[in-house]
Amino acid sequence: MNKISQANLSDVKLEESISNKISLETELSETLYNTMKDFVLSNPTWDQYKLINSALASFLVKNGCTDDSVSEIYLNQLFKPSKSF
Repeated sequence: MNKISQANLSDVKLEESISNKISLETELSETLYNTMKDFVLSNPTWDQYKLINSALASFLVKNGCTDDSVSEIYLNQLFKPSKSF
């Protein structure tokens, strides 16, 4: 496979994993909520959904999850340059 085909395949996989979404409702401690809110407000490239996805993927990978889709989310957030930090 050439580099262009590999890049396109990666884009398709990412779009497929992003399009498969569910709604999640949870209770947070006030401290976690305020910290998340402050982080999102001070980092315009982040939103609450991206933060939760990143945190969950990080937790799962660090605790033994071997699902390729979860690992991809984790690695994309880990190595994606962020101008806000």
